[in-house]
Amino acid sequence: MIIPLQSADLDQDPRLADYTKLKDVKLRAALEPERGLYMAESTNVIMRALEIGHHPRSFLMAEKWMSDLAPLIEKATGSPDGADIPIFMADEALLETITGFHLHRGALAAMQRPVLESVSDLLKTARNGEPARRIVILEDLVDHTNVGAAFRSAAALGVDAVLVTPSCADPLYRRSVRVSMGTVFQVPWTRMEKWPAMDELHDAGFHVAALALSDDSVSLDEFVESDACTVPDAKIAMVMGTEGDGLKPRTIANADTVVRIPMAGGVDSLNVAAASAVVFWATRHVGQVAS
Repeated sequence: MIIPLQSADLDQDPRLADYTKLKDVKLRAALEPERGLYMAESTNVIMRALEIGHHPRSFLMAEKWMSDLAPLIEKATGSPDGADIPIFMADEALLETITGFHLHRGALAAMQRPVLESVSDLLKTARNGEPARRIVILEDLVDHTNVGAAFRSAAALGVDAVLVTPSCADPLYRRSVRVSMGTVFQVPWTRMEKWPAMDELHDAGFHVAALALSDDSVSLDEFVESDACTVPDAKIAMVMGTEGDGLKPRTIANADTVVRIPMAGGVDSLNVAAASAVVFWATRHVGQVAS
């Protein structure tokens, strides 16, 4: 259902409320999960969401992007004009007035937030229907950009699944989705109900590696050559910490191994987004040897 918009009067359709107040990060972060929605921004991200079967609540876009999205909208709704799903059309200046920011590539969709799997169920099937062998746990990251970047690296470097701790930023927040280039829809993930949860990871057969600086840490090179990574069908869970303080002391104390990335030039650490890419690349062969 195509609905042309001539003004930013939100009273004209209550469904436009999904797109309001996007400038307020705290409010949006609270409202999106509460409303059971997430925002997909740009034609590429919307395409990825529709391709994996996520259900749209509505679309908001400039007219020129309709031709790119029409085939997927038809596949998702059974009609090229969205059937009963509203497709709000406006020029780019009006889009910015409604949303409060410059709309990247002129298209935005309010998508129904999918129900997340339990950790145990996800770990059983994350690797194309087979049990996951290499996962990452994002502990309390607060920057949505870093969350999105970690997901993009996980997708590019073959990580089987991502677990986020209860206080971690939302992977389906608009900025996370955009920075990830839509790979938050590609990499299996779920939110943990409690953390630390070492017993649950151990019961699933994972060796827990905490990425941190400590007196008893081993280098990443040593770790990938150790039994934890080289035994047949090895399983590792890599824990990455928050941007400021790093991992919690309790997490480090209860990990099976503390791992550090070797550094030079007087640098002691990397941004979590950069560190995740390094660690995912170094461990890319873990779990690939069949028993």
